[in-house]
Amino acid sequence: MRLQAISYALILACGSTAVADERATDAAGVVKTVKGSVQIERAAGNSGAAIGSEVYGNDRIVTGPQSSVGITLRDSTQLSAGANTILELNKFAFNTTTHDGVLDASVKRGSLAVISGKLAKANPDAVRFSTPTTTLGVRGTEFIIEVGDKEGGAR
Repeated sequence: MRLQAISYALILACGSTAVADERATDAAGVVKTVKGSVQIERAAGNSGAAIGSEVYGNDRIVTGPQSSVGITLRDSTQLSAGANTILELNKFAFNTTTHDGVLDASVKRGSLAVISGKLAKANPDAVRFSTPTTTLGVRGTEFIIEVGDKEGGAR
């Protein structure tokens, strides 16, 4: 009876670890720097961003006034969003072996500096950044996007 209980406990532990590991591999990236007020909005609910917070495809990252966030995606792409930015990670997938995948993000407002990673180097057509008026294909390795609000217009 005791052996059965131990076996059952091990099965549960391994099962929950597998679920946790699977969830971790679904993460698009991780927050590396935070200054001020930064929120990660997702279907499961909003949370304040902290160093080490995971970011997933379909997440919306919102920075407040005098705030910023640095995110490193799994393919080593570096994103740095400035104050009053709304960044939506519409889709992210990356195969660490083949470097196949997709990165589709939108900057609704604010500024975003990007240093592209392995995905853009292996397949530039798979990386796309959009603003309310423009869609950018990545052909270089570093760029900055600035989107003004409706009152101020694009910068």
